[in-house]
Amino acid sequence: MKFSVVLSTHPAQFQAATFKGDLESNLSRIAAFGYDGVELAIRDPRLVEADALAGLLSAQHLAVPAIGTGQAWGEEGLSFTSDHPEVRAAAIERAASHVPLASRLGAIIIIGLLRGITPKDQTHERSMEFLIEALRTSCSAAAELGVRLALEPLNRYETDLIHTAADGLALIERVGADNLGLLLDTFHMNIEEPSIEQSIRACGRHLFHFHVADSNRWHPGAGHLDFASILRTLSDAGYQGYVSGEFLPRPEADTAAQRGLAHLKRVSDERHVG
Repeated sequence: MKFSVVLSTHPAQFQAATFKGDLESNLSRIAAFGYDGVELAIRDPRLVEADALAGLLSAQHLAVPAIGTGQAWGEEGLSFTSDHPEVRAAAIERAASHVPLASRLGAIIIIGLLRGITPKDQTHERSMEFLIEALRTSCSAAAELGVRLALEPLNRYETDLIHTAADGLALIERVGADNLGLLLDTFHMNIEEPSIEQSIRACGRHLFHFHVADSNRWHPGAGHLDFASILRTLSDAGYQGYVSGEFLPRPEADTAAQRGLAHLKRVSDERHVG
């Protein structure tokens, strides 16, 4: 198993970005803790100096499995499903603007909260039409440079659009793009899925990326989720990607990152010994 953890390149309101800002020191600590990679949460790629970032990553021997885009929703209100055409267009443009950096770093682009929610007085089906249209456009732009997109099912308290792996698979079918897959997150799955393991198995080749947080959104090992079973299911399903920590920095970021990784490695090792 390859493990990564989320780092926001800039300060952000999103609480579950385990690390935020101060790229050089955070990347150094993440590498020292033993992570194989770092998932970057980037609101706007124009705020990132790509050459400098690539140099810092290379110095720490860290891969970038994925780039998160949700801060464009949280900080700016950009949304694929807004009832304002200019907002939808800006959201699609923002997703496309991540493609060059994602291509350079070999990263997947995550579509989480960038999809937004259904506005008042707009039907759910209309939102789904906007979402499908936006994903088709975004996937087409990403395909030009061989970049994949991963749609993340989110729990019902954060959006009314796409809650489960089954919802996500149905959406992939409607979009019809080979470079669109799913990102599953154990925190959201614990709320929405009857069985985390069955949902992983159902995704098959469509599972592009995987997030871990425990039942309380703290680091793995701080709640009641069975990560030994989850990692075993991922392995048995042939998943080759990263297991990426997106959890609250509690009691604080360094401790959370170290404890989470230690727990995941311990249950992974126990799985192999067993």
